[in-house]
Amino acid sequence: MNDPLEVSRRLDAADYLVDDGLAMAVFLSLRLGKPLLLEGEPGVGKTAAAKALALALDTPLIRLQCYEGLTAGEALYEWNYQRQLLAIRLAEARHERLADDDLFTAEFLQERPILKAVRHRGPTPPVLLIDEIDRADDEFEALLLEFLGEASVTVPELGTFTAARPPVVVLTSNRSRELHDALRRRCLYHWIEFPSPARAAEIVRRAVPGATHPLIASATELIGRIRKLELDKAPGLAETIDWVSALAAIGATELAPADMLSTIGTIAKTPDDRLVIAVALETP
Repeated sequence: MNDPLEVSRRLDAADYLVDDGLAMAVFLSLRLGKPLLLEGEPGVGKTAAAKALALALDTPLIRLQCYEGLTAGEALYEWNYQRQLLAIRLAEARHERLADDDLFTAEFLQERPILKAVRHRGPTPPVLLIDEIDRADDEFEALLLEFLGEASVTVPELGTFTAARPPVVVLTSNRSRELHDALRRRCLYHWIEFPSPARAAEIVRRAVPGATHPLIASATELIGRIRKLELDKAPGLAETIDWVSALAAIGATELAPADMLSTIGTIAKTPDDRLVIAVALETP
């Protein structure tokens, strides 16, 4: 992509609307070959940005979903112990003995998302989404530093694999914990804000084409006000889309108090939030 404007156009064609700041961040990430760290409240479209970027580039999306306890074997690579055991038994049946060098070869290597992205071969590099990196343990970040800095993964038994063309790397974080400076230094950074009501309405309109324009406009404007309440989890774009989808599914063409309360479970995710939002909906 030649400039931020083209980034906006290509992502728009993939049904993902960006503001100027995010368009510039994506452009610089692509032009400089640097990983892009996206932070923001849950539901602002961080994961969707990576998915749309893969569509815009017409390249595979490889996703690594992070969680507490994530290990190198699940993220980088691991050995296929079943195949190794089978090879040992076949060798024993032939009255042969396999050395360690025979067992730890590329034949028995299982690629996990990061090594798969490094070893990808194709006309364009893949988009690697490292989703919700803040959910992983601190130690896992250290495993990423070689890859993020050099687009390579070292397998002690085989050596270092380096990407022929570095993958497009997008990391997302909801800031449930602070990330280490070493990781941040290797990435470009962008904070995604909740979209304005007008941009949110356009996003919802594309996601729920069967909903009426008055319903979408009223719902996105109201969600903007609901986010200002004292909530455990403010509704994001995903919840807004779910709410408008639910309202459209019951035949609503505009906001009505009874319909809003009956579908409140699409935007309120805790009992306390349900109560707070219900009171706000009933208040003129």
